[in-house]
Amino acid sequence: MNIEICCNSIQSAANAQSAGARRIELCQDLENGGTTPSYAAIKYCVETLKLDVFVLIRPRSGNFCYNELEIETMAEDVQTCKTLGVAGIVVGFLTPDGHIDTVLTRRFVELAHPLPVTFHRAFDRVPDWKNSLEEVIDCGCARILTSGCRPSVEEGIGELRQIVAQAGTRITILAGGGVTPSNVKHLIQETGVQEVHASCKHTMPGGYNETSLLLVKELISQTV
Repeated sequence: MNIEICCNSIQSAANAQSAGARRIELCQDLENGGTTPSYAAIKYCVETLKLDVFVLIRPRSGNFCYNELEIETMAEDVQTCKTLGVAGIVVGFLTPDGHIDTVLTRRFVELAHPLPVTFHRAFDRVPDWKNSLEEVIDCGCARILTSGCRPSVEEGIGELRQIVAQAGTRITILAGGGVTPSNVKHLIQETGVQEVHASCKHTMPGGYNETSLLLVKELISQTV
């Protein structure tokens, strides 16, 4: 079982590593869905921590339709990530009517090459996941992060099972969205997913969220 911890700071990333995680998705502003982390944060995690660092490429919160200026910025972020030596890129592009933007997705898969690309939970906004799954596969993405097109994995267990079945070995389904130590074992047993994504966050004094070392340890123990 591969476990990915979503980390919104270098401290969260350090906590995830100390708890035994091997892969993270690094972002910032997780409270608003996550945006691209700073250059310094990416550099620190790649150079200092012994983790596979996947970086979220998203210039702002809100929808997943981007203008040309935003797209240019995202492309530069991908090149920066490749230069720094990250392990993977995380993106998600939709058209104004909510379908997969295959043109932009293919473009960023090519830009990221040879790094693997994860299509993030923008996938959960599509009106027809069966067709969208085929489109993401055709675009060359390595994995899809999804809650089964529901608000949480617990609500999306039935859909996740179907998504895993349709995907087969063509693309990895990374289950995320409300994954916790208390539900992860049931999620794996019921859906057949081989990768899970969780933030394992708790609220710190001052009101900000940080990845909890203890919660990551507990999550990992439930998947062994």
